[in-house]
Amino acid sequence: MSNEKGVADRFRWHRAARLVTEGGVLAGPGAAASLIDPRPAGPALQAALAAAAAGLPFRIGGEGPAPEEGSAPAFETLTSGSSGSPRRIRRSQASWMASFAVNAGLFGIGPGVAVAVPGQLVQSLALYGALEALHLGATLHLLDAPRPDRQRRALAPAQVLYASPAQLRLLAEAPGPALPGLRLILTGGAKLDTATRALAQTLAPGAAIREFYGAAETSFITLADPASPEDSVGRPYPGVTVELRDAAGQPAPQGEVWLRSPYLFEGYAGDPGPARWQDGWLSVGEVGRIEGGCLFLLGRAGRMITVADQNVFPEAVETFLLSLPGVRRAAVLPRPDPRRGHVLEAVLIGGDDAQILAACRARFGPLASPRRLHRVQDWPLLPSGKTDLAALARVLA
Repeated sequence: MSNEKGVADRFRWHRAARLVTEGGVLAGPGAAASLIDPRPAGPALQAALAAAAAGLPFRIGGEGPAPEEGSAPAFETLTSGSSGSPRRIRRSQASWMASFAVNAGLFGIGPGVAVAVPGQLVQSLALYGALEALHLGATLHLLDAPRPDRQRRALAPAQVLYASPAQLRLLAEAPGPALPGLRLILTGGAKLDTATRALAQTLAPGAAIREFYGAAETSFITLADPASPEDSVGRPYPGVTVELRDAAGQPAPQGEVWLRSPYLFEGYAGDPGPARWQDGWLSVGEVGRIEGGCLFLLGRAGRMITVADQNVFPEAVETFLLSLPGVRRAAVLPRPDPRRGHVLEAVLIGGDDAQILAACRARFGPLASPRRLHRVQDWPLLPSGKTDLAALARVLA
């Protein structure tokens, strides 16, 4: 049953849309619910779209009470929880629908196009990609199988893939043939490192890779194109204004990222989070610099540490580690140090210890380089596909 003639500010199930899961093809919304179990993913998405069609608030997964109704059709989604428990955030359906329309024009998403989305629907990126595909009339391949090799096999019919860099790496490392039919990879949720970009091109040799930067609270902020420097995250996404501010709140070429946008969330539901509002501008605490109109991210202010009076962003070290030969996974964590305040330690899979330490010291100097390297066999991941930093911190402890 289609909601093609539904209210203009609500998600819809386009009459041309199809939903393909491991269990088969599902048609149309299901029974509406406000609190929705994320598994199985297909019926969860059907329940969410039924709630949206009825103008009811909904949330897939997460802890806490049912979402409350607002002045406009709203829903809740979750932050990634990479450094703690996921937070519930509240946003209007219209805040995502505004970018659906932009992406239909930018990327040709619509009827007759096969879009693949891996990951659990508790992840904001996965839920966004799935709702966008069905709203615009595409055929959605929901890759809810837990194993990357099964997800890779299910990717065969896809033309467009939404995935985080961590998900891309898992898909590319899984056994299976290349995917010549994949024409576009849209990736966000973390900085796309050089090694993962190369792996993605082996997965889909003919695909264009478009990296975007955003957060659950902001949706799209920037979008990279082929002319963007590889270590940048591109230029402001259509409709977004970006401004960098120094510690005094003044515009600066390097500083905290603030933005105005039609795609922003309404606020946190429950516990407060890192986002801050000021006169219609929003910041989630990211720090960066702008060169040639492109944004280069340094890291989250909340993860920045001081080593002997030097500010260090662990994310920058992680990105560099992933560019080194043989390194497949990398995370950098601070440890207290009585002389320097903090030191960095790295957790890795792959690579040669001596080469890694030498490369880091040459790149960052002795203070900002990891003092020790740790090895793990099983890499802890969140439902978003990001590294579970809290779990790795417990390993180091």
